[in-house]
Parts: sequence; C-alpha cells; structure tokens
Amino acid sequence: MRGVHGEHSAHSQHGAHGEGASQAGQVSKGSKPVNPHPRGSGDFVFDMRVLGRGAGQYRDEQRTAAAPDGLGSGLVLVPVGADVALDLRFEAVTEGVLVTGSAVAPLGGECSRCLDPLTSSIEVGFQELYRYLPDPGEDENDSEERFLDGELIDLEPAFRDAVVLALPLSPLCRDDCPGLCAECGAKLADVGPDHGHGDKVDPRWGLLAKLNLNDTTE
Repeated sequence: MRGVHGEHSAHSQHGAHGEGASQAGQVSKGSKPVNPHPRGSGDFVFDMRVLGRGAGQYRDEQRTAAAPDGLGSGLVLVPVGADVALDLRFEAVTEGVLVTGSAVAPLGGECSRCLDPLTSSIEVGFQELYRYLPDPGEDENDSEERFLDGELIDLEPAFRDAVVLALPLSPLCRDDCPGLCAECGAKLADVGPDHGHGDKVDPRWGLLAKLNLNDTTE
C-alpha cells in the first residue's frame, strides 16, 4: 500500500475531518442520511462524502487509530488503545466503495515455550467492498456483505477479522526458544546445555530397576 501514493492521489486529504471534509461536495441526492453515531470505534470510521460516487475516483489516507478491545486472547493480543497504523485506499465502484488497506499493530503476551513476556508487532492486509444498498428483498442485517452506514464506512470489523486470523497460535520470544525443563521448570536458555538431573529413573519403571538381570540362579 505504501507504494500507491503517487501523483495520481489527487483526491487524498487528511481524512474526513478538518478542511478536507468542509470542502467536500454535497451528499448525492437520494443517499441515506449520515448517522451521527456510527457503529464501531470512531478511529475506524471514515466519511465517504469527500470521495464522491463517480466510479474510478479514489482517495488514499493514512491514519493512526486506537486499537479496540478484544483483539486476541490467551497468550497474545493487541493491547487496548495501542496505536494502529492504517494505510488505506478508498475507490468508488459501481456497487459501492472498495477499500484496500494494511494495518500495523503492536502485540503483547507471553512465549508459549518459556512463558516469558514478549512484545512484537503484526502487519495485516485486507480488501473489502462496502455496498451502497442491499439488493431488493435482501436483508442488510442478515447479509454477510458489508454496507455503508449512510455515507460512512466502519473499518473496525474488517480490521478485527484480519488481525484475529493472523495472530500466532503459539507465539515465541524467539524462533529457537528451548522452553522449560520438564523436570524442574527451569528456563533452559538460562541454565545452559549442561543442565540435567542425573540418571533418575522414571518412577513408573521403578520395579524393573530393582531386578537383577545378572542373577543366574536357577
């Protein structure tokens, strides 16, 4: 996405706020009224009035958003309120607005092998078509497709889906993390390769260990 910001970005503005929004054209006749309280986090809501509805028009935008709650669980997650770098292109098409974007977000959690705290980041890409209106007889709420809310697009669900699918199932502090000792729980990266517990016999084989295999007495 970072390579698409060239001289053709004539429609690029600093988001839907500020001068860019105030100079935008009027809402097209017959469009649904803008909902002043759209669903989702405000940082992920974008106003499409600055784009217009002429097929082929596009606008590039970069924004830093605050991460919503519930992105991950267990060993790794995106911290709530963390900075998420969004790099987006909005393109008007016949059916609605095609959004192509990428997002970079920090990760926090613990290593699945040694349980040490870890910090990392994740980059995801997504592309979604937001339709203007459902087809005749189609229930927007029951459809798996996404729709504009008036002239607004809420990217939080698309961002959330992309991040949840990309989260590692077994996060590691490093690729070659040796984990913990199965006997004492010591961190193997700290105790070194000579760490051991002698020739201790598994208690399940204790009775066999007492047998004298050299006894030849009949």
